[in-house]
Amino acid sequence: MAKFFDSIPNPLRRMVEPQRIFFVATAADGARVNISPRPTAETLRITGPNELIYLDMTGSGAETAAHLKADGRMTVMFCSFEEQPMIVRFFGTGRSVFKGTEEYQTLLDTHFDGKELPGARQIVVQTIEQAQSSCGYGVPFFDYTGERSTLKDWSTRKGDAGIAEYLEEKNLVSQDGLPTGFEEVAEALKG
Repeated sequence: MAKFFDSIPNPLRRMVEPQRIFFVATAADGARVNISPRPTAETLRITGPNELIYLDMTGSGAETAAHLKADGRMTVMFCSFEEQPMIVRFFGTGRSVFKGTEEYQTLLDTHFDGKELPGARQIVVQTIEQAQSSCGYGVPFFDYTGERSTLKDWSTRKGDAGIAEYLEEKNLVSQDGLPTGFEEVAEALKG
């Protein structure tokens, strides 16, 4: 049976924080719904009873940034693949805080000890309007064997100039043609 909360209660926080993966869903009028997997350990922080942030890396798509710019609706989902079966969803709105801005640096310093992962392009901030827990009885068990280094390795090889070029070539609009706002990030990387 699903339970709803106006903020993140401690039991949900304790379930969410050790997870190794979460899923971000966004949508915008006239565009496809997008769901993206994200790693938690190095990138996710719960920063208050109604807020989470995550450090977003340069990737092949830019749907989340485009949808947040156009619409703002965002759902984040966590599944417990070990021990207690549970699914947690955070419903709310999100916004992009782009690399190269003062707010980005403040969030990075405050919540990530100033440590930026290779290829970081934004910090996504979700304002949580409602948290939900559900049973998760259908979620299978999975064993965690490690993180892939592929994205970090690719970003490191590209360097700032290569990432800027990639953003300009592949991340300025979504697959549905919506603007992302990553022009600012590309310019900051060229700096």
